[in-house]
Amino acid sequence: MNRRCVALAITLLMLALSCGGAQAQTYPSRAIRIIVPFAAGGAVDSLARLLGNKLSEQLGQPVVVENRAGAGGNLAPDALAKAAPDGYTILLTTNGLAISPSLYRTLPFDVHKDFVPVTQVVASQLVIAAYPKLAANSIAELIALAKAKPGSLNYGSTGIGNPLHLTMEMLKTSAGIELQAVPYRGDAPLNAALIAGEIQVGVVPMATTLPHLQNDLLKALAVGGAQRAAALPKVATVAETIPGFESSSWQGLFVPAGTPREIVMTIQRETAKALKAPDLIERLKTGGNEAVGSTPEEFDARFRADIAKFAKIVKDARIPTQD
Repeated sequence: MNRRCVALAITLLMLALSCGGAQAQTYPSRAIRIIVPFAAGGAVDSLARLLGNKLSEQLGQPVVVENRAGAGGNLAPDALAKAAPDGYTILLTTNGLAISPSLYRTLPFDVHKDFVPVTQVVASQLVIAAYPKLAANSIAELIALAKAKPGSLNYGSTGIGNPLHLTMEMLKTSAGIELQAVPYRGDAPLNAALIAGEIQVGVVPMATTLPHLQNDLLKALAVGGAQRAAALPKVATVAETIPGFESSSWQGLFVPAGTPREIVMTIQRETAKALKAPDLIERLKTGGNEAVGSTPEEFDARFRADIAKFAKIVKDARIPTQD
């Protein structure tokens, strides 16, 4: 009886491995779904559609973008965690996913166990932008102004605990200054408020702000990344004033845990190939993004490091845990 059970178990295991291998060899054989945690028309949605079109051309299957906005960006990851691990449901999201574990009291998913990082698609600069008539043209001058007139400056915020908010908290802590937060529902109304002078400063994605900077409707005080941005080469980094400061954003692909390694690698390879297309590279540059296409191992390391980094920032800024 024991021998029969052992033989049956071995047979079932071999069948499972055989089916998994066959599935990987035929992938993809139907439409692929890319889910994004934000509404249509935003930076993540735009990238998903650009990348989806390229992947569709390369793989010979439709790639459909599905918007799952809401719940602080957690609806889409929750949908991914519950999806079949077969490569037909992919999440494109930002480094906000690395913030969620330290920001929310409970989550319907486990970022450590439920997802497989596939590849970092792009690196995105964050810009510290200002009202054009603000009496500061650099981070050093902003710090001096804030210290000379404590409590007189405010900044636009699009949500508690998102990368933009945490970048400003890092700046405030590093520089020893205080700026009052004014909430907005998104980048568009925040930029409009900056242009009108309703607020003095904002941390904004380059993709949505670059046109305003190029048309002199806003001015850039600095970029948050470790290196100057190719799209704004004359704009200094915050680190040139505050050594060691670094805050940038990324967008990357994730699949459910348990997805066969062969399928993960297929998605990574095809994404890296798409990111080398001249027309896509040009579109990314226009939005202030830089193509990456990292390996799953490289992206996993970046993701884990960001989880730890943001946990410290949330703790240092004393941001209350959200429900």
